[in-house]
Amino acid sequence: MQQLFEVNATPEQAASNETLANLICKQFGLNQSELSGIKIERKSLDARRKPIHYKLQVTVWINQKPEENNFEIKWQNVSNAKEVAIIGAGPAGLFAAIKLIELGLKPVIFERGKAVRERRRDLADITKHNLVNPDSNYCFGEGGAGTYSDGKLYTRSSKRGDIKRILNILVAHGADASILYEAHPHIGTNKLPQIITAMRLNIEKCGGEVHFNARVSDFILQGSTLKGLVANNNSLYFDNIILATGHSARDIFQLLAQKQILIEAKPFALGVRIEHPQELIDQIQYKCGTHRDPFLPASSYSLVEQVNGRGVFSFCMCPGGIIAPAMTAPGEIVVNGWSPSKRNNPFANSGMVVSLTLEDFKPFAKLGNLAGLAFQSDVEQRCFEIGDKTLKAPGQRMSDFINGKVSSTLPNCSYLPGTHSVNLMEVLPSFVGKALRGGLSAFGKKMKGYLTNEAILVATESRTSSPIRIPRNKETFEHPEIEGFFPCGEGAGYAGGIVSAAMDGENIAQAIKNKTMGYVVKKT
Repeated sequence: MQQLFEVNATPEQAASNETLANLICKQFGLNQSELSGIKIERKSLDARRKPIHYKLQVTVWINQKPEENNFEIKWQNVSNAKEVAIIGAGPAGLFAAIKLIELGLKPVIFERGKAVRERRRDLADITKHNLVNPDSNYCFGEGGAGTYSDGKLYTRSSKRGDIKRILNILVAHGADASILYEAHPHIGTNKLPQIITAMRLNIEKCGGEVHFNARVSDFILQGSTLKGLVANNNSLYFDNIILATGHSARDIFQLLAQKQILIEAKPFALGVRIEHPQELIDQIQYKCGTHRDPFLPASSYSLVEQVNGRGVFSFCMCPGGIIAPAMTAPGEIVVNGWSPSKRNNPFANSGMVVSLTLEDFKPFAKLGNLAGLAFQSDVEQRCFEIGDKTLKAPGQRMSDFINGKVSSTLPNCSYLPGTHSVNLMEVLPSFVGKALRGGLSAFGKKMKGYLTNEAILVATESRTSSPIRIPRNKETFEHPEIEGFFPCGEGAGYAGGIVSAAMDGENIAQAIKNKTMGYVVKKT
């Protein structure tokens, strides 16, 4: 017999299947000797009321062999199959490649950066030597920004694809099975590189190709048809090309504009990354004093406020994490955040950003649809120029920022290149700074203790999403003006994280398969 139970459990009771089984048997009057297996279907933490507990849905098997997860990837040899080019080996590109293989097509991936192992050396150069390789950094290289993005897998894009399938593919390549049932699944930056590498190796094993250090510099057009691409001065021809370069490939956006391929300016959000001691956030969220229950995870938060008609909100909150240098070129400062799988670092950081509109880009209007990109780049370069022209990031204590006071000292911070004290109102656009002040003041009232000089604001968190959208047909996913061109993922403006980018990649792969089979859909 198989039954589904809903149960509330203390963090300690939910820590293992054994303690959870004991609780279920006791609460529902089951004989433990007849229990043949349990499986957690859903797990979410409720910290709103005491005692803090997990809400779980659990399948229990009684005198019956437990069902196994029967998910499998339909791998096949595509060495001699029709080729599809993919530009970019991030989540969108890799999941598109796996889906193409399942559909009997051969993916050929062009990645401007390096494989994970070689990429690590360039990441070390950023923090140790202030050197930024424009083709190999936290955004570019095997796995794209997803490899060092923290590995949060929560998405609201349930109508865009099969979330469970994406999670199962990650588990099949080494992710912990807990991501299948956690309400807010998370892999951890320390585990993502091995998972990404395993995916690439399987793609290659099936006959797919992955070319590293292969930056695409041009597209080969014949009228309104995309015929191929140029990578490392080599002209290569494909009937279908997936563009999955991510939101930081500015040279690709500029190339599209130069080739007069239709692109559109898109609003995004910009601000700072804020870092508190994790212990302080735990005290606020768990009301736990100075010692968190060892069975509780590092606490997180999600905040949003409207200030003078602008949204101010937390973004990519990383409990027990670090602030990472995410710049993709010399002469700019960009920060992001990530956490290891155990989320056991002493700091909690989060993006704290302000929503922008197309009107905000007017000072760069002469650049047309690249105006938002120029606005973004201008702020990043200003952050670099205001310091000592190293990769030290501009910083200010939180209360000092609210009060317009330059901090005489800065607290310890996880951002390894270091920080230097500035007035952030001189770095950020004035309307962004004013909105942040209003938002942070409001958040201090919502979370008592959040507004403190123990926290540091680090600029700038500017790569929240793409400043460009590349239009495409809603049904065929093909560019409305260029045949054979399939914009995909975050860089094209159609995703916002690992899972949504992965689903978008799969949708593109299916669309190309439909096209090769002769399905006709009216262009829009």
